[in-house]
Amino acid sequence: MNTTLALKATSSKAWIETVLHDFDAFLKDHADCERKASSMAMSFVAKYPDRTEIIPELIHTGIEELEHFRLVYKIMQQRGLTLNHSIGEDLYVKQLLKHCHSDREKRFRDRLIIASIVENRGFERFKMVSEHLDDPELAEFYHMIYVSEAKHGNIFVEMACRYFDETEVLERWEELAEKEADILQNLPLKPALH
Repeated sequence: MNTTLALKATSSKAWIETVLHDFDAFLKDHADCERKASSMAMSFVAKYPDRTEIIPELIHTGIEELEHFRLVYKIMQQRGLTLNHSIGEDLYVKQLLKHCHSDREKRFRDRLIIASIVENRGFERFKMVSEHLDDPELAEFYHMIYVSEAKHGNIFVEMACRYFDETEVLERWEELAEKEADILQNLPLKPALH
């Protein structure tokens, strides 16, 4: 697949300023996001065990996200931060999932596409964080994270293309990316990835 998957909106300067103003809160949210990303990859394995072609990639992705969590937690420990007691609801993802089809096959396709969009948004935002941090070690860490997120965004679309026509997948990606842009524009500003 040679298509570039372009998001329909860019994150605002106000968002990155909010993150930099309370970076400790952002780190805690980042840790939560990595835990959720790992769980999401493994939930595909649990819900679609018959999709054997993608299970190895899903396991690899889940492990990689868990490794990111481990690395974020290490930074948190160095800063004397603890994990959030519970992982709060992600309004951004919740609103995206409302646009999934209810049909089992189409829902599977849409969930993979939404995973791709979320990873692509993570790439964009982690890249912004990397470019705006004064701390060179943290900037380097977030550079590594955003490179990984870019790869994950493509992986989920490639998975969808194994089971659905590529044109259908890319058209649906465009539709859901438009919805994501609307959701993003209406999210409250907070020191969080979403």
